[in-house]
Amino acid sequence: MKKENLALIFFILLKFALQYAVFHPDFDLHRDEFLHLDQADHLAWGYLSVPPVTSWISVLIRGLGNSEFWVRFFPALIGVLTIWVVWDLVKRLGGNLYAQSLAAVAMLASAMIRLNILFQPNSIDILCWTLVFYTLVCFFQTTNSKWLYLLALSFAIGFLNKYNILFLAMGLFPALALTSSRTIFQSKHLYFALLMAAALVAPNLIWQWQNGFPVLTHMNLLSKYQLVNNSRTGFLMEQLLFFYPALFVWVSGLLALGFYGKFKDFRFIVWTFILTLGIFAYFNGKAYYAIGLYPALLAFGAVWISTFFENDWKRKLKPVLLLIPPALFLPALPLIHPYYSPERILENPPAYSLLGLNRWEDGKEHPIPQDFADMLGWSELATLVDSAYQMMPKGGRTMIICDNYGQAGAINFYSKTPGLQALTMDADYLYWFDLEEKVDNLILVWEHDEVVTDRELNFFEEYQEIGKITHPLSREIGTTVHFFRGAKVDLNPILREEVMEERKIWEGN
Repeated sequence: MKKENLALIFFILLKFALQYAVFHPDFDLHRDEFLHLDQADHLAWGYLSVPPVTSWISVLIRGLGNSEFWVRFFPALIGVLTIWVVWDLVKRLGGNLYAQSLAAVAMLASAMIRLNILFQPNSIDILCWTLVFYTLVCFFQTTNSKWLYLLALSFAIGFLNKYNILFLAMGLFPALALTSSRTIFQSKHLYFALLMAAALVAPNLIWQWQNGFPVLTHMNLLSKYQLVNNSRTGFLMEQLLFFYPALFVWVSGLLALGFYGKFKDFRFIVWTFILTLGIFAYFNGKAYYAIGLYPALLAFGAVWISTFFENDWKRKLKPVLLLIPPALFLPALPLIHPYYSPERILENPPAYSLLGLNRWEDGKEHPIPQDFADMLGWSELATLVDSAYQMMPKGGRTMIICDNYGQAGAINFYSKTPGLQALTMDADYLYWFDLEEKVDNLILVWEHDEVVTDRELNFFEEYQEIGKITHPLSREIGTTVHFFRGAKVDLNPILREEVMEERKIWEGN
């Protein structure tokens, strides 16, 4: 077997190993993952906050046993595919095995490890951004029109995965027009490819139109409650963190694209980088939205750096450059991943604050990073709900209603009770209610600051508080499970009215 293939296999295996090694088994899945997993039971061409691609992968996970192993396998696999694309891009740019290895090391010693531990649209988003640059490079190298159709396919999959790729398009097309790459607009195949992409994404656009474009509501809520806490300066500064161990590689990529004659045909990538970052900064975007810009830069940088080792004394620097990214990355690895056990974090808190990792979307500092807090307390909650469910009388319908999608999805994933289904008047669960069958009993899962009132008590014959999430590091600490047995009235009209009111909000009515 060729050295190149052996090296690629090594990096692939190392990537998989790292993805599982940095995740302590005492952590549960992340709240967002539960929503995507539940979408497998309600396939559609769109959802309130995301397009459909993630739900299709959820079907595969469900078929493979719906375990945490498989939930974590697929983002790791997508991360591996991203490395493979970068690996091949380096080769197409004329890079040798050393350049390929430098690019792979740079990808491994980066924020990609953290992103690829979560079953969210972000991993595919970065892969699709990388494929866009890859297919364009291949087109300008070969002028073969097939690459334009693969470009369109990459955009379409990216769009059906996460609308974030539209920002790349907003930066890319002006960049092409500003450089010598504008010749691409003379190809009729570009327009046929764009028509193909439009046809592929049309089902999702139709779904959005039929449902009042809920993506706009999602964007408004995101801007009002999360993006408002972001700053443009902070956005730009954080760009240095994602691939900081290999900063010299991607910065070299920018410089090479700007000044290295061999790469003059690809200078549109520099303008795409500048314009896309500017657009994100203008809209106060989250810093990680732009991570997809960097894998291609790493490929160009690795190729350019590899051209400097032509004499003996310079060759001695080659292994040093390979060691710099992991040497800088390893000290931060346990801080930026859920590496330590929750007990270890409680007893001897890591220095998350030194890196600003414990600042949440609310703009405040907390004991641990928000993503970590969103991975705790869920299995405890499911156990409490199972206990309440087993106390219910047989023969009647027991509905479980939660405050948010994290609670509902976690109960559905971790519950040991066959057939149990939790719902919430939040996110896509709003459309999954069965309001025809009579509700006899109710389990309410409420956050710590909500209390049971006479209104709820008067609807039922019996009430009992079952328990609360007690994990001190959980974002859901204090979330309480309430038991209501024996409905005195028909609850369906009341629930229907509340559900319809929430739907109107999402549908922009």
